[in-house]
Amino acid sequence: MTHNTPLSPRPLRHLSEVHRRVLTAAQLRAHGVTATELTEQCRPGGPWRQLLPNVVLLHPGPPTNEERLHGALLYAARASAPGVPVQPTAESPHRPLYAEAMITGLAALTLYGFSATPPLSLDHVDVLVPRLRRLRSTGYVRVLRSPALPTPRVVTGLPVAPVPRALADAVAALTDAETVRRLLTEAVRGGHCEPSAVVQELTQAKLLNRPHVVDAVDSLVAEGRSIAEDRLYRMVHEYGLPDPVWNVDLRLPGGPHLGGLDAYWPDQAVAVELDTRAPRQGHRHDDEEVWSEYARKREHLERLGITVVYVTPKKLRDAREQQAAVVRTALMAAGDRDPAAYVVVLPR
Repeated sequence: MTHNTPLSPRPLRHLSEVHRRVLTAAQLRAHGVTATELTEQCRPGGPWRQLLPNVVLLHPGPPTNEERLHGALLYAARASAPGVPVQPTAESPHRPLYAEAMITGLAALTLYGFSATPPLSLDHVDVLVPRLRRLRSTGYVRVLRSPALPTPRVVTGLPVAPVPRALADAVAALTDAETVRRLLTEAVRGGHCEPSAVVQELTQAKLLNRPHVVDAVDSLVAEGRSIAEDRLYRMVHEYGLPDPVWNVDLRLPGGPHLGGLDAYWPDQAVAVELDTRAPRQGHRHDDEEVWSEYARKREHLERLGITVVYVTPKKLRDAREQQAAVVRTALMAAGDRDPAAYVVVLPR
């Protein structure tokens, strides 16, 4: 046998890991497998089978979920230079194997470990590709397009759309209100993302005109506020801050209502308010109006000598120690300020 003799499929038998159990026709050609040999190997009853157009499963049995996902990505990925790609590494976990393609929708949520995904969520795999790609849905693969691909997360070695985008793609295909509600709730309760990020993706996908989605979002926002309040409570106690009064309204004596606060230290005249704004229906103007109301309230309170600290749920999740330091600094600075105006503190 000379070095120019094409290789038979036999040398591929040692390639047992998933990135070698499923290969494209181009990768097999790079191994020396001719078109005739490929056809022969994929004949009915043969040792291989065609999983998707130009994607081959190197055993005759049904594909595993891992093989289905890998095959979907190989089908959707932009073709790279000839040759069999190197194994993914920590620095480059999905290129060039899966250039410009990522798992999204229910399959992505299953990879993230969501328990609320319907059974058989890997029977149909959604892949996200650039909008201008010429690629059709086929077999178990549904092709979704985006004008700008998000930066994927790497989950079990696979490129996966960020949770908010995967949620939006999943919700777009769901009509069961209870499933939608459970998925959105798990996204927030499980710490995968903040409500505002989910609402933003649902808005961009134009899904907030569906009543069952709107109802689920209302539950999501309420769930997000409850979780944020719990984080705030834990921050105060974990970092040894003095106990505030919780969930109060402030009023001037005999005067107008000044606004509600999530935590208030009367002796130091320091307040904390959660910024849980979530844009709805794509109306950025509405969001700006809400922020303007925040700003007016803060300005009014600070004219009365009350320091207001705004914190977001995301900062309470990712930088709780830093937020505790901000509140502690405001409490310590109280002695250097002029006394605040007297206000009436009422339970909210």
